[in-house]
Amino acid sequence: MSTYIPSSLEITRKWFVVDATGKTLGRLATETASVLSGKKSPKYTPYIDMGDHVIVINAEKIRLTGLKSQQKVYRRYTGFPGGLREESFTRLLARRPEKIVEEAVKGMLPKTKMGRQMATKLQVYKGGTHPHQAQQPQVLEFASLRKK
Repeated sequence: MSTYIPSSLEITRKWFVVDATGKTLGRLATETASVLSGKKSPKYTPYIDMGDHVIVINAEKIRLTGLKSQQKVYRRYTGFPGGLREESFTRLLARRPEKIVEEAVKGMLPKTKMGRQMATKLQVYKGGTHPHQAQQPQVLEFASLRKK
């Protein structure tokens, strides 16, 4: 028996499109992060970026459970004294819904150079259209995200 180690030349990246309409934010983010990191691939190797590209459409139609939509706050720091900026979920959803999905997915990827490289393969769009038709993306439906 010999151990199989894939080389970087063997990596073929696919493109997938996910519709966020009516999906729960956390469940969508975990499944998307799993595809971006390549954990769905049978050739998965932890120290090689084997992931695929993911396009998320209809980001403004994402939902949260419980009272999170009224209580969730997004914070960022400008780097200056007194520079803590806070924005509620509802306000950020109205202003920039792509940022909500991006932050949720990036938070579930490794906090390393490879994790940042994985995050570059994520594209999030408001609305049902995207400019990646030339890549012929396949529709990705997660078993845990099916509507009931």
